[in-house]
Amino acid sequence: MKKPLRAKTQDIVSITKRSEMMRSVRQAGTAPELAVRQFLRTLGLSYRVRNRDLPGSPDLANRRRRWAIFVNGCFWHGHKNCPKTKSGVHPRVPVGNQLFWREKLKANRLRDARNCIALRQMGYRVVIIWECELWTSDVLLNKLRLLSYDR
Repeated sequence: MKKPLRAKTQDIVSITKRSEMMRSVRQAGTAPELAVRQFLRTLGLSYRVRNRDLPGSPDLANRRRRWAIFVNGCFWHGHKNCPKTKSGVHPRVPVGNQLFWREKLKANRLRDARNCIALRQMGYRVVIIWECELWTSDVLLNKLRLLSYDR
């Protein structure tokens, strides 16, 4: 049985402040992405950033070795069962305007899946690194080590 949607609640900040906060969210050069770059340098792997001509514009890619990395924020990409957002089997959504956020996160996940499929069809190995995985370097290191091996 589905839970009913909550009634709209008042936001704790003004509309202009919320708008300003949302505009300040970066798309590239985020702290999680910089941490992954540091790990890649530690492993001696070379990469390029701003790969606009590849499907989904992967955050990091190596065309010669044919791998691509997406560093996903847990909230914006709807990470399920995430320890950071404390979500259950469904991604965590804000209380205000739940319908909008559910649709947005669903569309983000579908777009991410399409981009991964397109890259794999081009022969790329695709690694998705979630923001919360940066808390445990062992998980991240194991994912990135796979990239250092040739096929």
